[in-house]
Amino acid sequence: MIQLDIAENGLWTVTLNRPEKANALTAQMLEELCDIAGQAHVARGLILTGAGKVFSAGADLDAARAGLATSPLWERLSGAIADLPCLTIAALNGTLAGGANGMALACDLRIAVPTAKVFYPVMKLGYRPQPSDARRMTALIGPARTKLILAAGQKIPAEDAFAFGLVDRIVPPEELLDTARELMADALAADAATAAAILADCTREL
Repeated sequence: MIQLDIAENGLWTVTLNRPEKANALTAQMLEELCDIAGQAHVARGLILTGAGKVFSAGADLDAARAGLATSPLWERLSGAIADLPCLTIAALNGTLAGGANGMALACDLRIAVPTAKVFYPVMKLGYRPQPSDARRMTALIGPARTKLILAAGQKIPAEDAFAFGLVDRIVPPEELLDTARELMADALAADAATAAAILADCTREL
């Protein structure tokens, strides 16, 4: 249910491939994503996307009830993605929900189709978000807008997500992956050490 394609130029494309269940994530899928992210230090770039019309509905409901909603796997995954030295792009083919926000927030860039929505209904479900999710979201869009999503439970359409700075570009569905690859072009052409150094400079605290 996780598809990995590795191109000759070192670009890794990871696809959540459970469209019949809105790419809802099971523990097995999270484990596989963690393994891929752990191995991706050799990648020159990484694109994370989904099959179908939803990026991910978050945790599979049955798995969530069994404890997956509070599993440390979510934090392990987002941390592994954030630690990658290469450029990482979340290509959101549709709505991003729940714990799946963490992996997208950990990417360097996020692009989305016009129909995508972002929501994270932890408040009404009685869960806390993973520790890094709130911090990364606040760093991108500020505390008030983060509270709009996490505390007020609002679904944020793609246009608002772009205006907030949560999404960096809105792209037609048929151009989503091509746009992600275009955004990768300079990083893939550069020396790996130079690309990693520039990315580190962009995230270094002043």
